[in-house]
Amino acid sequence: MATHDKGPSPRERLLAAADELFYSEGIHTVGIDRIIEKAGVAKGSLYYNFDGKDDLVREYLLGRHARWAARIEGAVDAADDPRDKILAVFDVLAATFAEPDYHGCAFSRAVAEAQPDSAEVEEAASYRGWVHGLFGRLANALPVSDAPTLAEQLVVLYDGARMTFQMDHDPRAAETAKGLAQLLLDASVREPADA
Repeated sequence: MATHDKGPSPRERLLAAADELFYSEGIHTVGIDRIIEKAGVAKGSLYYNFDGKDDLVREYLLGRHARWAARIEGAVDAADDPRDKILAVFDVLAATFAEPDYHGCAFSRAVAEAQPDSAEVEEAASYRGWVHGLFGRLANALPVSDAPTLAEQLVVLYDGARMTFQMDHDPRAAETAKGLAQLLLDASVREPADA
């Protein structure tokens, strides 16, 4: 018996429309009616699938976080050497900055528009926890005397590259940050003592 592909569900269409509009134009400049129109669904579909705009924003940011984490973790997992795993993060940034539809960090942009107790701030905190955890895990895999400090320094380089690109639209920011990360690793990693 043949099966018929029904296409994306109304929920999937709403999320895709929200993702495109929120990311390209900003969360607070895009109204629910525009998302519904772009998704091509009935207004009731929004409220059937989400509790309102805040819930849709939360799901948008969760999706952004999941896709970004998968992209970074894929590059990290593909590298063999602990140093190369760290540098792979900056390679992903460089590739991302070269994409014509990259408009900067979705989380920093969302928080810039947000109220202190909003879904945006909550999801950005979750994302930031992941970033700190990622660099903490990667730094702990190296023979260094102070992995927590190294991790925080790498977070600052990562954030600096993203913000520099967002403000200056200079794709070289990732390569600059990678070069600084290499210098930082050279200065931090202890060579094993000769026996």
